[in-house]
Amino acid sequence: MIPQETVNLILDTARIEDVVGDFVTLKRRGSSLWACCPFHNEKTPSFHVEPARGIYKCFGCGKSGTAVGFLMEYERLSYVEALRYLARKYHIEIQEEEESAEEIARRQRSESLLLVSDFARQFFNGQLKSGEGRSVGYAYYRSRGIEDETIAKWSLGWAPGGRSGLVDAARRAGYKDEYLVGAGLALQNEDGSLTDRFRERVMFPIHTVSGRVIAFSGRTLKSDNPAKYVNSPETEIYVKSRNLMGIYFAKSEIAREDRCILVEGNVDVVMMHQLGIGNVVASCGTSLTVEQVRLIKKFTENVTIMYDGDSAGIHAAERAVPMILDEGMNVRIVPLPDGEDPDSFSRSHSRDEVRAYITANEKDFIVFHTDRLLAQAAGDPLRKAGLINGIADTIAHIPDAVKRTTYAEAVARQFDMEVGNLLDRIGRTRRSLQEEALKAQEREERRRRNGLPPEPGLEDAPPVSDGFSGNAAPAWAEENRILGPAERDLLYFLLRYGCHELEFESDSEYYSGSEQDKPTVADFIRGALSDGSRMANAAYAAVYDAYFALYDEGLSQDEIVKRLLDAEDRRMAGVVSELSTEKYQLTVEAFERSLTTTGSWLVAQVPRAMLNYAERRLQDRYETLRRSLPDATPDTEPAILQEMIKVQAAQRRIRQKMGREKNTK
Repeated sequence: MIPQETVNLILDTARIEDVVGDFVTLKRRGSSLWACCPFHNEKTPSFHVEPARGIYKCFGCGKSGTAVGFLMEYERLSYVEALRYLARKYHIEIQEEEESAEEIARRQRSESLLLVSDFARQFFNGQLKSGEGRSVGYAYYRSRGIEDETIAKWSLGWAPGGRSGLVDAARRAGYKDEYLVGAGLALQNEDGSLTDRFRERVMFPIHTVSGRVIAFSGRTLKSDNPAKYVNSPETEIYVKSRNLMGIYFAKSEIAREDRCILVEGNVDVVMMHQLGIGNVVASCGTSLTVEQVRLIKKFTENVTIMYDGDSAGIHAAERAVPMILDEGMNVRIVPLPDGEDPDSFSRSHSRDEVRAYITANEKDFIVFHTDRLLAQAAGDPLRKAGLINGIADTIAHIPDAVKRTTYAEAVARQFDMEVGNLLDRIGRTRRSLQEEALKAQEREERRRRNGLPPEPGLEDAPPVSDGFSGNAAPAWAEENRILGPAERDLLYFLLRYGCHELEFESDSEYYSGSEQDKPTVADFIRGALSDGSRMANAAYAAVYDAYFALYDEGLSQDEIVKRLLDAEDRRMAGVVSELSTEKYQLTVEAFERSLTTTGSWLVAQVPRAMLNYAERRLQDRYETLRRSLPDATPDTEPAILQEMIKVQAAQRRIRQKMGREKNTK
């Protein structure tokens, strides 16, 4: 058995475009990649790879899935064989073993830490509604130009004064002290009592790629406080060097734009998103790390650094360049006017103006580096030589030989020198870098053999994430074709919108009676099926049960779907793949979705799908009764006929209700 931690590591590391690209020639079109499908003969490409979602989909034959699924389908591997293939590809060591009681406890503890972190998010956000939180915290956000919608989207909050506001609230909610301490939310005093780690600070949650809160960054508003920011310590669920502020909100836009804009501060990234520039992330209170660069690379190979315009920001940008180049990525730098940062610049300009500024002023790293240092070296041959060597050493970090040579030729032309001399310097620097890397690997191997933890800063692990990916095959059989279409519709709403709240009007028969108690689509469907009925088709029933098992764990919608796509049961994964895409057409459409918003569309369509399902269940019952008539006796036939009449009457009532809903729209 492969330990779940290793499985997660493999799935988090695997990049769908890398895996598929080993077998298929992919061509970029916008944020996606396309090719002729390897599973059926075609002349026009319909095989679609989405790096941001980590899935592939053929719109011709219907095959879809993730990296594991592709290998299972294309190479005819089992699930475990596909995992081993990926482990070898990404140099991940597998130590197979049975899950021990300790491992089970560790997994359960991690989930508890995630839950208490989410409670803290809700607590801090709720503090903005009244008292000190509203007069100080909320007022600060508004003074910085942060709008209410942005506060809600990012779950920004306020940590109140006092010693134990969060601790007391968490205890009342049933959370244990050990998890408050373990999640970095509380400090344990010598007498055993707990104190809030964050007090009198505006709070910025830090999310995983799939949207779960794992840490916080708290900013003081007091000018006399030397600790401007207090960040969560490293915990079992949070490693600073492996996470990026805003990656959850930015990942789709990064993939669509095929570019990531990197900024420094919390407010910088929030304000850029508020402005409408969504492909922006920030490091979590640390200098950029290789793990963070690799996280960006999962969505794009193009990075634009937009740090503060002062000398510290420029130096930070230049330190980041070699790290990005080492990963084979492309990097450009946008120098902001002196004294400006992305926050202030976004507040004083429109979205179009900021985009235009970036386009007009972003420079290739070599051009930026050269332009800045040439002025400093003017008239000084030694400084000029040092400048050229510095540029050569930076170019040496580029893995691709063609790119290195191209840059070397450009620099040689600019400085009117022989390109061979520059290539010699680049070659020596690369050999030196390779030797250093080899020595580091040897040190790590010795530490591993001696049972020591990895050397700080040299961990070669991908970013921590609670995300999953998997495989799918869109081939399954329906045992019950009467109920099949209606069951598919219900699963479509679960897989596409399960965590979306249904905002029924107060005069609706489905209104819960409270504005604060709005059911999600998943809650509504489960409630309507609470009579103990089960979907008639085995594949659909399996997806339904698996969905709610994950839903009850508190996972996000994207996370649930990714987990289901990764199921070893390929039939179940195939159903998920087919029904979680926009291509699926509902059996019953009351009106065009494009005429209304998603919220009002769901309020109308989800109840309608439930009514359709109820009517189909009655039809299924009617057919069962009808088939039983030839075998009925004179004693049982009247009862069967009477029940058939009742079933038809119930069907008419449902159809009339659906018709009235249609006529009122």
